[in-house]
Amino acid sequence: MAISAVVPYPMPKPSDFPENKVSWKPEPKRSVLLIHDMQQYFLDAYLPGRPPVSELIENIGMLKRESEKLGIPVVYTMQPGGQNPADRALLSDFWGPGLSDTPDETRIADNLAPSEKDTIFVKWRYSAFKKTKLQDFLQSNGRDQVILCGIYAHIGCLLTACDAFMQDLKVFFVGDAMADFSPEHHKMAMDYVANRCGVTISTELLLHDLKSRDTNEQGLSLELVRKQISEILGESLTDQDDDENLMDRGFDSIRMMNLVEQWRVIEPDINFVRLAKDPTISAWWKALSLHE
Repeated sequence: MAISAVVPYPMPKPSDFPENKVSWKPEPKRSVLLIHDMQQYFLDAYLPGRPPVSELIENIGMLKRESEKLGIPVVYTMQPGGQNPADRALLSDFWGPGLSDTPDETRIADNLAPSEKDTIFVKWRYSAFKKTKLQDFLQSNGRDQVILCGIYAHIGCLLTACDAFMQDLKVFFVGDAMADFSPEHHKMAMDYVANRCGVTISTELLLHDLKSRDTNEQGLSLELVRKQISEILGESLTDQDDDENLMDRGFDSIRMMNLVEQWRVIEPDINFVRLAKDPTISAWWKALSLHE
């Protein structure tokens, strides 16, 4: 029951992407890049150098390089070779014995090989969460967003996306950094995620959003927050006390709403109620989650 050869098909273009139901944005400090099953055994189903696998490897490479620059942890899933039938269980009924225990089949694509600082999880089922410690890894690293790429879109990638959603994790399903058995399977996976459990996004747009977010984080500082508030109050920076109640200084609700709109570009979850609960510079800076 070897995997059948995949007839080359074009990687989805921007016009092929579905409309998303939610407007989540990826954030470097909350994200993990999950490279799913990019092993030679699965890649052998494609013609080398032909679409979609040529773009698949190129786009995942870009995601990995940018993640490393932004401090986003990179996680790989890899299925083990020579699996015991008891461990493989019902997968054998659909796919046979799976990978042989040789580097020719188990290794990650050469130009996407994990580095020493990357994390690898041995994967036993369609979902990368099943029988692994992926969820523990995310929690221990304070991450609640998963940037997902790899193969196959409508099998392991889709089930991983659904499982992540059911564990309250935001998934960014990078549609042109995945490959599948056919364009129909590929489209089905993208549509399902966009309408049921995550955001389907292109490599280009995801990288743009990550870089924009990182620029915002680098650009906003406690000093700038103090300056914004002093300008609104018409006061000198030397008159400020970071722990003083700003309402007592004349910072009314209209001014607060204006700040909320500015800061939502940087911290989408910030809101009026959150600021009003503790109207001090110290509390507001903490709420923006921009410092260690």
